[in-house]
Amino acid sequence: MPLGCRAGAEVQGGAERGLRAGLRAAEVISLKIGDIDSKRMVIRVEQGKGRQDRYVMLSPHLLELLRDWWRAARPQGWLFPGRDRVQPMTTRQLNRACHAAAQRAEIDKRVSLHTLRHSFATHLLEQNIDIRVIQVLLGHAKLDTTALYTRVATKTIREVMSPLEHIARKVERAEPPA
Repeated sequence: MPLGCRAGAEVQGGAERGLRAGLRAAEVISLKIGDIDSKRMVIRVEQGKGRQDRYVMLSPHLLELLRDWWRAARPQGWLFPGRDRVQPMTTRQLNRACHAAAQRAEIDKRVSLHTLRHSFATHLLEQNIDIRVIQVLLGHAKLDTTALYTRVATKTIREVMSPLEHIARKVERAEPPA
């Protein structure tokens, strides 16, 4: 278990899984065992914000983390059960463990699940993933929300070439007439 205590392990595991899939805190704690589809390599997010269902990617590494968690905790129903095991853990438990994990990792900057979600979106942008795909993964109804939410990554800005620069490079490479 990642953090060394039952609640902490559940929460850090949830935070890590949320980061890897761009989930909101409420979506992480609402995951059920049956939401993990290892055959199709997706996670079903049921009734996310806006009461919408969606699928997000399930990487092989994340699948292995989830399997390790399942073997260690043997949850029934909720993937991350609360203290009474009948209810899911609370977003407060999840956020507390996220902050504790950041402290243990000696991260001085303020860390929250929401900043991890921003990081997820920024990394996707830096990999040149289409913003409409990011919109679907994040569960945004409006593209405008995604555009504001993700911010434009510095690396992406650096890699954009002006149309004039593009023409100038073509001219430089052109052979002079004979």
